Amino acid sequence: MPKTLSIGDRIPDFELPDEQGKVRKLSSFTKQSEADKRYGFKDGYPVILIFSRGFFCPRDQQQFKGLVSFQNELQVNFCKLLSVSADEPKVSAAFKAGLGASWSFLSDQNRTLIKQLNLLDETEGEYAFRSLPYTFVLKPNLEIYKVYNGWYFVGRPTIEELRMDLRMVMQEMDYYSYEAFNNDHVKKIRIPQQEWSISSGEKRRLPNRKGVVDSFNFKTGNGYIQSNEVNGLIFFNFTAIPGEGYRTIKPGSHILFELVETYTGLSARNIQLDTSL
Repeated sequence: MPKTLSIGDRIPDFELPDEQGKVRKLSSFTKQSEADKRYGFKDGYPVILIFSRGFFCPRDQQQFKGLVSFQNELQVNFCKLLSVSADEPKVSAAFKAGLGASWSFLSDQNRTLIKQLNLLDETEGEYAFRSLPYTFVLKPNLEIYKVYNGWYFVGRPTIEELRMDLRMVMQEMDYYSYEAFNNDHVKKIRIPQQEWSISSGEKRRLPNRKGVVDSFNFKTGNGYIQSNEVNGLIFFNFTAIPGEGYRTIKPGSHILFELVETYTGLSARNIQLDTSL
């Protein structure tokens, strides 16, 4: 294990360019979502951080091929995977495309971070001045939960080991339990579908307001509304649209909605297209 890194330490909140040259900050991958903030949760999500030798290493290639099969599971679990190497961004972009990977490939060409973390391989073999192959499982606050030394391939984590690590970390988070969502505050924002099946309309007596859908993220199911009646953007979850299953709405749509005030801000519910226009 590197002398400067051990379980319980924190990885510095570094910034590096990704495969497209966009500078990314480590904490941007672990932070809570906008919806979580609205629900009142404080905790973010764990991240798997891999330091690799580079595209040319057959062991790295083998490890990354296995991780490609894990990336969809990570996405639905709201966890992130990152890799760091000394490869330049355009090389990382080609490597990523060839693998069919979806995670960010960060570039530390000058070895600044690799040296800072005492991960530089200074042997004179084919991997000289590249990163030692380590995998870190980080808590949302960037604290190291688990370290895997991949100098020999058998030291690299299996998918099942990573799954268990993420489970142990997430069990400590404030959003993990069912009870965290089954309360009046959250259900004002993330509205149970059965509310829309109440025939009496008792839940829909608030006066309608007019607005326009400013944005809607089809992946997260969250969006924002603009209204002349309210200052600032109004948050909504797709569950605020009456109906069954997964509902969507196009940005630019003119709508009627109810305004709900919670301790984390204003949200919308009972969103319906304005047919009067």
